[in-house]
Amino acid sequence: MTKESDAYILGTDFDELQRLGLQHQVWASEAQLGWKKAGFTQGMTLLDLGCGPGFCTKELAYIAGSKGNVVGVDLSQGYIDYLDTVKELHQLNITTMCTDFDNMELAPNSIDGMYCRWALAWIPNPKEILEKVLKALKPGGKMVIQEYYDWSTHQTKPNLPGLDKAIKACLKSFEEYKGDINIGNQVGGILSELGMEVTSQRPLAKMATPNDMTWNWPRSFYMTYFPRLVEMGYLTEEQKEQAYQDMSTLEKNPLTTLFCPFMIEVIAEKK
Repeated sequence: MTKESDAYILGTDFDELQRLGLQHQVWASEAQLGWKKAGFTQGMTLLDLGCGPGFCTKELAYIAGSKGNVVGVDLSQGYIDYLDTVKELHQLNITTMCTDFDNMELAPNSIDGMYCRWALAWIPNPKEILEKVLKALKPGGKMVIQEYYDWSTHQTKPNLPGLDKAIKACLKSFEEYKGDINIGNQVGGILSELGMEVTSQRPLAKMATPNDMTWNWPRSFYMTYFPRLVEMGYLTEEQKEQAYQDMSTLEKNPLTTLFCPFMIEVIAEKK
């Protein structure tokens, strides 16, 4: 049985829950545009793969409406419990599954659409999982996938060495994890190999300055993940503190720019 602490590389504690809420505010419009392009609508059964605490699941449930349903799948029991509370509070048609993707059970031809954001990057067998979802997808059903295309593009200008070192340590920790942090640049090819028709590939890029809300997304990530890098041996305590000092220095300059990791959205249809 997977420990809660091992369910997600970034953790599943309260601080991470708050960070995910902010993250969703930054990326919600991109998710909504993807759902619109895919034609997600009332009455559909939709899969939220790697739903986390369910910020997208909740929105998808309102789209599916009273005659539809959203299936939220996540490995974290804490996140599934949180989503169950949201489901009851708002009386939404949501079915939750606490399981890894290898063991999730989906009936053939049972779903109209699937959405996932940063779910495939953390697993060793994305093609196998996408094939499983494909079998559950009805003919004409769509997948909307948003993943990192090139995480190494994440940088600040000016570039300060302490923060730059910590950002590179993040990437190294991801590269040594069981998945592929840049799976986004392979998704279109994988879906095509599985026999799907790729109908859209859209670049997703965000750049922030210290006064933007978007700035707080990577900032909150640094605050929660840099300490984990110290625990895992990728940074020393002194290096972590220097990274935070560099961040504070950058925030005093309103002309500082921060380019977030470059992403891609891929939409594909089952023939």
